[in-house]
Amino acid sequence: MELESESTVRSLVPDLAALARLGTRGVIVTARSDDPKYHFVSRFFAPGAGIAEDPVTGSAHCALAPFWAARLGKTAMVGYQASERGGTVRVRLRGDRVLLGGHAVTVLRGELLH
Repeated sequence: MELESESTVRSLVPDLAALARLGTRGVIVTARSDDPKYHFVSRFFAPGAGIAEDPVTGSAHCALAPFWAARLGKTAMVGYQASERGGTVRVRLRGDRVLLGGHAVTVLRGELLH
């Protein structure tokens, strides 16, 4: 959902119970950024999946990249996910693919055995 301003995205207090009843994996809200370091800002809510608000969501940026590319006429952009923790995600369209870049935090390490 595109909102009218970055401040609206940042100050949004969604009705998580209502969002959980939508039957979707999640809801992305976004707007153009007021900060020249970023092209757009976003937040991702997924209470139906047990996640009130995801801090930084790669899959959401895979949808946001073509959305904003069509509006801004760019194939490479920088987004900011304005959750409490927040994070910067660089996106680049390459054909029907979206390449993501940024800093990540390892939360689990494992090994697959044959």
